Amino acid sequence: MTTEQKPRRHFHDELDTLQKRLVEMAGVVESLVGRAVTAVLTRDPSSAADIIAEDNRVDELEVEVDERVVELLALHQPMASDLRQIITSNKVANDLERVGDHAVNIAKAARRLADTQPLPELRELTEMAQITREMLADALAAYVTRNAGTARMVCITDDRVDDLRRSLFRILVTHMLEDPKRIGGALELLLVSQNLERVADLSTNISEDVVFLVEGRTIKHGAEVHQVTDAGEDDELV
Repeated sequence: MTTEQKPRRHFHDELDTLQKRLVEMAGVVESLVGRAVTAVLTRDPSSAADIIAEDNRVDELEVEVDERVVELLALHQPMASDLRQIITSNKVANDLERVGDHAVNIAKAARRLADTQPLPELRELTEMAQITREMLADALAAYVTRNAGTARMVCITDDRVDDLRRSLFRILVTHMLEDPKRIGGALELLLVSQNLERVADLSTNISEDVVFLVEGRTIKHGAEVHQVTDAGEDDELV
């Protein structure tokens, strides 16, 4: 190996380690969300303490990823696709840490929910939880496989979660008005729905970053739609 090749080899070794930490972080977070959701749907708070404790590992991994990102940028000054990968890794890690926090919020709500009067079965909550978990899993799979198509599908699905949250809000308010004894449980489920919506939003953020990583294209805040529209207007002018 030549003298010039050694720094390059070291750079890619460090980049691989960064990705391994990020994949580990993704696995922990996905597990926390799944277990927190199950705790709510089954009204079983027994796993809440473990979920809260394991979130510390997510925080530790985020710190490590941040440190590795800074080191890679400072020592190697990467460009083009390597730079996009490092920047995206940092953003995904930050989003995953926030997802972990929302899993903790859901777990705490499950613990409090166990002491409240049960509400009738809420199909909207079950569907919202299922879709949100699928969005997170698909966003992380899209990142690992560099699949921009899957990432775009996650972004589209986010609208369905928003619709379910609005429906669930109306249903829970109705339950509270009809029976004051249900207020405590309904408020906890409102909190759960808010956290699920945020997990879906963060899954969308990750998916948008995947498209940027793969294509170098920004699709946040409807940018892709605006780009297509602008291109069409230019064609008409020509």
